[in-house]
Amino acid sequence: MLPRIRSLRAICWSVVMLISTGGCTAFLEPREPYPITPPEPSPTSPVPRELDMVSLPPYTIAPPDILFIQAVKIVPKPPHKLEPFDAILIRVANAFSDQPIADAFFIDPEGTVDLGPTYGRVKVVGLTVDEAQSEIRRHLSQLIQDPIVSVSLAASSGAQQISGEHLVGPDGRVNLSTYGQVYVAGMTLEEARAAVEKQLSKFLEDPQVAVDVFAYNSKTYYVITQGAGNGDDVAEFPITGNETVLDAIAQLGGLSQLSSTRIFIARPAPNGVGGEQILPVNWEEISRGASTATNYQIMPRDRIYISEDPYLHFTNWIFKVTQPFERLFGFVSLGTSMGNQIKRFGLGTL
Repeated sequence: MLPRIRSLRAICWSVVMLISTGGCTAFLEPREPYPITPPEPSPTSPVPRELDMVSLPPYTIAPPDILFIQAVKIVPKPPHKLEPFDAILIRVANAFSDQPIADAFFIDPEGTVDLGPTYGRVKVVGLTVDEAQSEIRRHLSQLIQDPIVSVSLAASSGAQQISGEHLVGPDGRVNLSTYGQVYVAGMTLEEARAAVEKQLSKFLEDPQVAVDVFAYNSKTYYVITQGAGNGDDVAEFPITGNETVLDAIAQLGGLSQLSSTRIFIARPAPNGVGGEQILPVNWEEISRGASTATNYQIMPRDRIYISEDPYLHFTNWIFKVTQPFERLFGFVSLGTSMGNQIKRFGLGTL
């Protein structure tokens, strides 16, 4: 057993010598492709900060945003065939005085309007407004002599198909139910409103809608936290246009025990043609001194990079390197102990 123990000691000494040489310096050096201390923008530079924020450009729609579309004016093109859930305004001038008919009536799923217990139901689905007026007059003539009936369209069921929340699909389109789909990706809200109205004009008379963003899902920023040799964590947050570095770290619940205070923002260049910005952050000044010089305003697609504690990274590396040898020593120690017991007491006493 002595030669084996001596060989294991030799392996351990080799590992220690390797760590004590220049090899450990490489593990303490930053792995980012950016310089350790990039040039810091001047406090008077145009980079937006906490007390000098800028308004973001007009919002452009992209998947998977959710739009809220409100139908303002929905008038079907004539001749309109009445459908379930349409509302028609019915007036009967010479109805019974104690049971007047002068109100808006919804067409139920069976295609009828209920005029009340005395007058009963009239089926009008699939008819034009004029045809529905004639049908209601014919029905009421059984109860009223020469009924004077007026019928007009109060609300179209098409408004229900349009109004509500609409997801921008992967193809950049929103679904308008029976009115088809319309492409809105890359458009501003005004451009999207015009595109929706243009699509609806194929079916409706001079339609008007209001378009707003219900959920800003396509504009985000990232917070990347190094894990001290245990892998990096990436968190994605939606952007509203009012976030700063302090807000981003607050979203994480603060800096973790594995993190250092070396933080910077990596801001992509437009169209990826070079010129990316690296904005170093002085966390001590922001948190302890209430300084706003490096508390930059976050822009869409920004990467906030939080570096790891180099000491913890080195410690974790030592643990990874020595862990296999610890297990090997454990197996050797267990085998040696079992061998000694067998030699001393025999197999029957185990």
